[in-house]
Parts: sequence; structure tokens; C-alpha cells
Amino acid sequence: MEIDERPSPPKPRRTWRAKFHDAFRGVKLGVRGHSSFFVHFFFAALVIAAALVFRCGPVEWCLLLGCIGLVLTAELFNSAIETLVRGFDPAQRPRVQGALDIAAGAVYLASMTAAVIGTIVFLCRLAAYLLPS
Repeated sequence: MEIDERPSPPKPRRTWRAKFHDAFRGVKLGVRGHSSFFVHFFFAALVIAAALVFRCGPVEWCLLLGCIGLVLTAELFNSAIETLVRGFDPAQRPRVQGALDIAAGAVYLASMTAAVIGTIVFLCRLAAYLLPS
């Protein structure tokens, strides 16, 4: 048996446009496929509305938007793992239940962290309005 030792031709490089297209498609698939995004978008809208009402500064906006991004990113990873597991044979699914629980735990941890940071930001802003110096 003869082994062909010629290198295979390199794959053509993907364009940035193709990479962004795939990324946006991934976000769309993740958001459409999971109802928990409705809850995250609802609370994100509340946070943005509260930040506008309290006239948050740039640093506070960065903290709040960073928290929103953290939660949505964690939820996308969770959605990706759930989608992957759905492709498994039903007999294999119980073996990966731990991975699903860990992914759900990551979303929970990100959500709780965001809630604590948001509470701190908004309590400070509320105190500034109620206790002017």
C-alpha cells in the first residue's frame, strides 16, 4: 500500500464577511431556538430604560451593557450545548446531563452577577437622587 505524501492544497481563507455572516446566523439560531431569550431581552430593556431614567454615566453604562452582554453570551453557549445534545442518540443523552446542568449553571451565575452589579449601580444612582449633597 502506497501512501501519498504530497501535502493537501491549503483551504482558501474565509473572508471576514463570511465569518460575520456565520456569526450573525449563529446568534439568530440561538435566539430563535430558545424561549429563555425573551426573559433576558425583557430584563435588558428594563435595565436600559432604568439607565436612561437615572441618567447613568459612561462607566455605569459600560457596567450595565457588559452585564447584558455577559448574560446573553452565557445563554448562547448554553443554547449551543443544548442544540448539540439534541443531535445525540437518545441513549447517550443521560451521559451528558451534567454538561447541560453546568451550562445552565453558567447562565444562572452570569444572571446573578449581572443582578448584583445592576442593583449596586441603581442603588447608588437612587441614593444620589434622594440624598443630594
